[in-house]
Amino acid sequence: SCLCGSAPCLLCGCCPSAKNSTISRLLFTIFLFLGTLVSIIMIIPGVEKELHKLPGFCEGSGSVLGVQTNVDCSSFLGHKAVYRMGFAMAAFFCLFAVLMVCVRSSKDPRAALQNGFWFFKFLVLVGITVGAFYIPDGAFTSVWFYFGVVGSFLFILIQLVLLIDFAHSWSQRWLHNADEGSAKGWYAALCAVTFIFYAASIAAVVLLYVYYTKPEGCTEGKAFISINLILCLIVSVVSILPKIQEAQPHSGLLQASLITLYTIYVTWSALANVPTQHCNPTLLLRNSTGSATATEPLTTWWDAPSIVGLVIFILCSLFISLRSSDHPQVNKLMLTEESGAGAGAGAGAGPGGAEEGGVHRAYDNEQDGVSYNYTFFHLCLLLAALYIMMTLTNWYRPDESLQVLRSPWTAVWVKICSSWAGLLLYLWTLVAPLVLPDRDFS
Repeated sequence: SCLCGSAPCLLCGCCPSAKNSTISRLLFTIFLFLGTLVSIIMIIPGVEKELHKLPGFCEGSGSVLGVQTNVDCSSFLGHKAVYRMGFAMAAFFCLFAVLMVCVRSSKDPRAALQNGFWFFKFLVLVGITVGAFYIPDGAFTSVWFYFGVVGSFLFILIQLVLLIDFAHSWSQRWLHNADEGSAKGWYAALCAVTFIFYAASIAAVVLLYVYYTKPEGCTEGKAFISINLILCLIVSVVSILPKIQEAQPHSGLLQASLITLYTIYVTWSALANVPTQHCNPTLLLRNSTGSATATEPLTTWWDAPSIVGLVIFILCSLFISLRSSDHPQVNKLMLTEESGAGAGAGAGAGPGGAEEGGVHRAYDNEQDGVSYNYTFFHLCLLLAALYIMMTLTNWYRPDESLQVLRSPWTAVWVKICSSWAGLLLYLWTLVAPLVLPDRDFS
């Protein structure tokens, strides 16, 4: 019955009681993590070399732009496999996003598909994945690259919203604890964390100037680093202006330091995609002819920006699945209920419906209304799948000859623009109470 039943079946006696909606979100996120794990395995060099055994997987690479048909694509089989895995996960979540449109409560028959039938959902994901590996190569990789770019940009914006919300909540809680308890201890911790974030940001900026710029040339890198450094200084100063402090007493340098550190990371990630070897010491060359391996060893996809991006992806995905924001505005934006706001009878019947005969299980908290928008949640996971696909492949794409994977300027500009969008978004959260005095931003 657990194969067809709902989330309660998946909790054993040792698990604490939990909301049905939370368990469902967590399990869908585990599906995403499972696909990510498979993608990571596929780009391990030993596994990547074996992918050519898949029927037709390395054929047809030269069918684009009239290039020769016997192209050796063995150097980026892992790249192609990750793209197909990303396509499978995106198609899976897109399917559920369409199926769950306008579901208002767990009384809707479609809610059973959202909260149950996990074994069959897993079979559907496996089936879509197997089918994705039979997609003819042709223009698939080139076209899907642009889908990945757009989806990754949107997911980076979601990351920024979550990061800004987390920063504001963190500062508010520590200041609240300082008002109620040992003020000196909490203020000391606040100052220490802020100092660490700014120190790390300054050190990172120095390293970016040292390794990603040269005295002559590398104008784009110098401009990107300098512009983002100036913008970070501006938002830091604005966050402690008297009028801002008066409108938002909890605003301070902790939030600004965290946003600054993230902005510097995004800048680093963008510079790691600059396609000029002279200005990018971390540029990876993947050449199928083997000519580049004489002077440079064939490298794997694991570089530092990708590892950090993978960690941030995991944290943000769990954040989306498990937590509602403390701020009503963020919950409206993310289409979730306010923290602690149960769905009517579900919340009231929680303790009673949570246990039957002493067995811990999930209880239905959505009988009167869903606690999150099902369709929007699946769209977030769809964008997350595209983001991790681009992260694991370093945003690289095959060149015109389909023999060398190169880093395009598209990836650089998408990441830089996302960093600017994040800074503007944070700046807006600071000045909005002054610009719109009639609205409640408490």
